[in-house]
Amino acid sequence: MKLLLDECIPRKLKKYLQPHECKTVPEAGFAGKKNGVLLALAEVAGFDDLVTMDRGIEYEQNHASRAMAILIIRAKSNRLADIAPSNAACLRALKTIDASQILRV
Repeated sequence: MKLLLDECIPRKLKKYLQPHECKTVPEAGFAGKKNGVLLALAEVAGFDDLVTMDRGIEYEQNHASRAMAILIIRAKSNRLADIAPSNAACLRALKTIDASQILRV
């Protein structure tokens, strides 16, 4: 599975999401793009899922027609120490998530 890590997600989370192929938004060349444009670019680039902490994304975008899923991590902060405990739940969610679906872990 090809994952795109939003700018609000620490890049070191990639090692916790093995064996999935992960790129950060800046690594993909999408830095600074707003959510609608970011999702469109990510779909064209072949990403399966966006991993984010942006809780508002599901209300800001019409996601029903999207070809990629969104995984929203709920944590106290975006520090790796706060996000890492959600790793097992993220990996479980990634096994079951379907295109155009939004899951919160």
